[in-house]
Amino acid sequence: MVGGAVAVNGADTAMSRLIDPNRKWYNNKRLLALNGWIVLLLITSSTNGYDGSMMNGLQSLPQWANYFGNPTGGKLGLLNAIQNIGSLAGYPFAPYVSDGIGRRGAIFLGAAIMCIAVAIQTAAYSVGMFIGARFMIGFGLTFAANAAPMLVSEVSYPTYRAPLTSLYNSLWYSGAIIAAWSTYGTFKIPSTWAWRLPSLLQGIPSILQVFLIWFVPESPRWLVSKGKDAQALQTLAYYHADGNDQDPLVQYEYEEIRAAIEFDRTVAANVGWKSFLTTPGNRKRVRIIVAIAFFSQWSGNGLVSYYLNKVFDTIGITDPTTQLLINGILQIWNLFWACGASFMVDRAGRRMLFLTSAGGMLLFWTVQTICVALFAEHRSPDAAHSVIAFIFLYYAVYDLAFTPLIVSYTVEILPFALRAKGFNIFNFTISCALIFNQYINPIALDALQWKYYIVYVCWIAFEFVFLYFFVVETKNLTLEETAALFDGAEAAAEVAHAGATEVREDASEKGSHGGYSPQAELKA
Repeated sequence: MVGGAVAVNGADTAMSRLIDPNRKWYNNKRLLALNGWIVLLLITSSTNGYDGSMMNGLQSLPQWANYFGNPTGGKLGLLNAIQNIGSLAGYPFAPYVSDGIGRRGAIFLGAAIMCIAVAIQTAAYSVGMFIGARFMIGFGLTFAANAAPMLVSEVSYPTYRAPLTSLYNSLWYSGAIIAAWSTYGTFKIPSTWAWRLPSLLQGIPSILQVFLIWFVPESPRWLVSKGKDAQALQTLAYYHADGNDQDPLVQYEYEEIRAAIEFDRTVAANVGWKSFLTTPGNRKRVRIIVAIAFFSQWSGNGLVSYYLNKVFDTIGITDPTTQLLINGILQIWNLFWACGASFMVDRAGRRMLFLTSAGGMLLFWTVQTICVALFAEHRSPDAAHSVIAFIFLYYAVYDLAFTPLIVSYTVEILPFALRAKGFNIFNFTISCALIFNQYINPIALDALQWKYYIVYVCWIAFEFVFLYFFVVETKNLTLEETAALFDGAEAAAEVAHAGATEVREDASEKGSHGGYSPQAELKA
């Protein structure tokens, strides 16, 4: 690990010197435009967050429960889990679509499927129709969610890449907030529109993407991988340097991208599914990716995310209005902490945020477990109120890492040739964990009551130990440098310095003809 970090350090210093300190998102119209298009990509996560919170809210709506026959147990678990089952059906195809027709094409396909599915869900007149529509939503979401965070990471201006990619998963809560307050607002509607209207609103992000996605710049890395080098250079120049394709930063990015993709093709042969198991670097990546995916869903948060009403029932809070109100406030609280953490990723570092998050979760979940046990024993209102307080504290520390970092960290540690496939492994793991949680949690909670919380105390303790030994720090590195960090000093040097060398040579030629030469800046 140390060798890789040293190997890329010089190139990282060169990159930082090439970035114009006066070029900020708020004073450069092209960076403003780029970040505006990135927002269109980020709302993909809002669709997913909307669904989880909407289903939480619908369970508290008598209009929904009565219409579908008051589902419980396995039937309720299926209604929640079916979206993730739909996602599983899309996973075999998603990376090939993202790599084949491009990031934008994959997002368009996924958004179009979700628009159709939302229409069916809103018009559902039977539980089977509702379940089928949610399956389609999950299937379409797989394509959009596979491509969107990769495109954010691959097209962002270097200094904003980590915060913007971290914002992707953080904006899960923006969808959750809209869903929570929509179901709260429609609670008084004395008809099926109490649940049909929140269902209809779920399609807004997808509608926007269907109409606007082709205005978003395509990934320069994908363009280079398809032999469209001139178009990739033009995209980098237009958005990162006001159209100047000879800008030293643009040249550095362009050559580094070319070198990394060529390295994957010819030196490492690092392009197929088998390669995830054949090299030490890739095995390390898979171990981390699968672990943080499971941890993000198996840390007790699955209880509150999908079965908040049942959690409240166990502590005597049964009024639907109160449940919906707390759910709405909780989503705003989560968005605040997750977005705040997104802007700290390069300052605090990934490792520090992961360890702080896991340690805090262990503390607050343990105390929450004690409070739930006290309520079960003494039926004390103070114990019930304490549970609510510790739910909020638990989510504050959960949101330091397991909301913003799980997507951005996964994307950045993967080389381009494996990024779509590796991110698919991440999403597949998430869905498996969610399906398990959504089926098992209501059954286990009914059977074990508060004792079920102890299972998560033990599991979160294991998470802390794992993260301490295996998380690799990646702050302030480019995508190519971060990917090379896992493959040893030789690969790191090959990829991270190739771009600087080629830019240096190109700049030397321009300097000999009287043009601007960035050689002095690149010598570091």
